[in-house]
Amino acid sequence: MFFSGNQDALPKIYKIGDIVRFHRIKIQKYNNEFQGISSSGFSALVFEGIIDAPLVPRTSSKSYNFTTEDQKAVETLRSWQLRLPNISSSRQHLSNVQPGQYFDLLCQLVGKAEIDKASYLLKVWDGTKCAFLPWKVYVEDDALEGDRDAINRLQGFTIDVLVYDNHLALAKSLKIGSYIVIQNVHAKLHSTPIENPGHDTYVEFHLHGGTCYGRGMSVPPEDNSDVKELKNVLDALDLQQNQTLNPVLDIQLGQMSPSFDALEGCQQLSVTVVSSHQQWQITPLASIITKNAPQKFHVRVKLRSFQPHPLYQSVKLYCSKCHSLLDSPDEQSLNKIFEDFYNCSPNTSAPNTFWYQSAIWNTVNLDNRTVAIHFVKKYDILQSPEDSLIMVEGGSFKQICKLSSQFNTIIPVKSKEEHLEIDLSAPFLIQGNKWLYGCKKCSNIKSLEELKSLSLKGGWDVTEIAEALGVELLRHLFVMNFTLEDETGSLNAYLWQHSEQFFRIPPSDILMDSNLQERLHEIMNVLCPPEKQMSDFPWMDCCIRSYNANNEGKEQICYEIFDTFISMPHLN
Repeated sequence: MFFSGNQDALPKIYKIGDIVRFHRIKIQKYNNEFQGISSSGFSALVFEGIIDAPLVPRTSSKSYNFTTEDQKAVETLRSWQLRLPNISSSRQHLSNVQPGQYFDLLCQLVGKAEIDKASYLLKVWDGTKCAFLPWKVYVEDDALEGDRDAINRLQGFTIDVLVYDNHLALAKSLKIGSYIVIQNVHAKLHSTPIENPGHDTYVEFHLHGGTCYGRGMSVPPEDNSDVKELKNVLDALDLQQNQTLNPVLDIQLGQMSPSFDALEGCQQLSVTVVSSHQQWQITPLASIITKNAPQKFHVRVKLRSFQPHPLYQSVKLYCSKCHSLLDSPDEQSLNKIFEDFYNCSPNTSAPNTFWYQSAIWNTVNLDNRTVAIHFVKKYDILQSPEDSLIMVEGGSFKQICKLSSQFNTIIPVKSKEEHLEIDLSAPFLIQGNKWLYGCKKCSNIKSLEELKSLSLKGGWDVTEIAEALGVELLRHLFVMNFTLEDETGSLNAYLWQHSEQFFRIPPSDILMDSNLQERLHEIMNVLCPPEKQMSDFPWMDCCIRSYNANNEGKEQICYEIFDTFISMPHLN
């Protein structure tokens, strides 16, 4: 196990089969098993495992010794590896990827764009075509970096990979045209609430946050054997010939991803743009309300009114398991929750344990209360604040906010019979502006000692923490009711399951971020101007679906907005 605050100091492994020579590795026993860890002066040389590949090591060390014996050892390992059955590798070509799969991809970057503060888009290809239609992420024309002719020419081959969180800095620094390895890409089946028969299956590609399972990106050197092989394949590929091999696929991709000129035309006429289904004809609202459900439609409408007011009440918590929908606590509610927590005063005499270390914070200058902070250890040592998970006992709402700006992850806890436990009346976990909650009905709370199972993994992944503690996470959503109107009539449509896609604002962050709150207000003031006549309201290009619902025993048809984006350059 190797750890370093500087990623460049770690061995540069690009795939299974690479050969590594360690210098000053320390061997110790852990849980009755031998374990190798880095020690003072540690360094590593990494070589390709391919026969006859150059003996040029990848290393961050400025000086190293590589003897004739080392060279023979590398060549022996290469030959030995050649005699093994096929080594299991997670690296795949796009043509072999299946929905639900996690895989590694060696590819070339042809375009990139910032989607929002938490996600970044990479357009990549490896010379093969997906067996499934790749989901295309809509971005503003001006936001997309890359050669426009190349992007249009390769649209039948490229996939859109959305990267998140700790991978953003590297994604932004990547140069167009560079060859990259993306590890642990998730091929996720794109789902809509109700699918019409005959509609195509789309696959989304995500590089989630964290570093579990080797998740991340790297830029191999140009003399890497795999890079040379990919470069030769791409250079030799006759695009015109390959694009005629599957004309049906190309037509579908063309329909799904319109030309940039066409999108510009839409934006001039509408403040929203549909992300797909542009080929669908526009249906008048008067015709929609006469049709049976379920069906999907493309509409051109104005927003006559919306609910709720005030806007912060639109943020809800949704359980995908029991389908309950709850209000997200506001600041006043959180103040009350943490005051109730403080009434169960922290156990200031609780001893340290082997997996966490406790400290007492006396907030004399603030509100004269005692706060216990329990620092969870990682690899049996305490971490720097930006990498730390802390459990906070007795903190007020303001104190929790202050701590969340300094520490990576916070779990509010309280003492019960000399043990710490979580209470799902409060946020289950806090990371920056994200205050995450658990479902009281569906969670099966386990002891906080289960966090020990994560102490040997890199980073603090929200999903893994929730699974370890038996918490069923609630999803933040905007839930709004829009009254839509065109020349033929009006109808009410909900915006909820696709609301984050619609606003391009993470609802999990908005209650703690005044800038995002202001942005949501600005968007709604554009869509539904408070001081203008209806005739001056902007047009909205939307996809809506109809579905059957039961409201207090009465069957009715409801409508929901989906696959629609705000298109307001000055607000993005």
